[in-house]
Amino acid sequence: MEKIKVGVLGATGMVGQQYISLLERHPWFEVTYVAASPNSAGKTYHEAVSGRWQMAVDVPAGVNALIVQDANNPALAADKCAFVFSALDMDKQKTRELENAYAGLGIPVVSNASAHRGSEDVPMLIPEINHEHIGIINAQKSKRGWQKGFIAVKPNCSLQSYMTPVFALLQADYEVKKMIITTMQAVSGAGYPGVPSLDMVDNVVPFIGGEEEKSENEPHKILGKIADGKIVNDDSIKISAHCNRVPVIDGHTACVSLEFGDKKPELEEIKRIWREFKSLPQQLNLPFAPIQPIIYRDEPNRPQPRKDRDADKGMAVSVGRLRKCNVFDIRFVGLSHNTVRGAAGGGILNAELLKAKGYFD
Repeated sequence: MEKIKVGVLGATGMVGQQYISLLERHPWFEVTYVAASPNSAGKTYHEAVSGRWQMAVDVPAGVNALIVQDANNPALAADKCAFVFSALDMDKQKTRELENAYAGLGIPVVSNASAHRGSEDVPMLIPEINHEHIGIINAQKSKRGWQKGFIAVKPNCSLQSYMTPVFALLQADYEVKKMIITTMQAVSGAGYPGVPSLDMVDNVVPFIGGEEEKSENEPHKILGKIADGKIVNDDSIKISAHCNRVPVIDGHTACVSLEFGDKKPELEEIKRIWREFKSLPQQLNLPFAPIQPIIYRDEPNRPQPRKDRDADKGMAVSVGRLRKCNVFDIRFVGLSHNTVRGAAGGGILNAELLKAKGYFD
């Protein structure tokens, strides 16, 4: 099969580097275009990331010699790729305008940026949960006058640690009324150079700008429904979040307490639901889809970032410590790889879903 040519915007940053690394041997996609800030434009990709390459593998040979283009000029990508992954890290309004400009030129945008997460006609996808939200794309294109281009985004990285386990219970017909979430988020989530080492060594920082708001608001859109050409939020679950930066390189951990409605599942029933849960990405056998989206760990001290973040290509959610809660009904710990499942890998899975459903045809 001839591979689809793709571009990466923000290709020199942490998430962009992860895209480049993960796409090296992808069976469907081939990176043929890289773009970043004007400071990197005109350099080879190898030159642009020299001294700042943060991946555990070398820069892929096929990308080394690509000339980095200015991401602020969407026209440069027009004949170089079929769609772009957006890992842009700039002002939200500027990012929104730039992604709109790419889509307006007929270049679909699969974005990691937060700029369009609140847009009512832009799907914010976790494919195991709300794959049907891609159905809004036709209305998006019609509303904005776009013929071929469109925008799809992924949610905040920390949500991946717990939203799929929660959704599996909702799908099993258990009503969740309240959630309290305490996240312990890895330093890689802050990008590079990120949080200064003197702030993180021997320390926990109990504030990450905007994270609590994202954690409390984005689930409502993910669980919402399409109506009248827009995604209508489901605000039925009350959510309270505490977000902390911890001295872990990769892997976001979340301690979650849930209160159910009148129907309350037993602990063994919850474990069964999690272990049996599969969704459309597994049915379609998408390349980046985890075989088992939710992996339950019976050990009393798991999941742990160092031991569990790479489970199933770094795309699975590991959960454990399921037990009764003295205030709500149950509590558990969830973990996911924030720069794979929560960032570039999640974006690639979104693109695979869109490709499988014909949106790049």
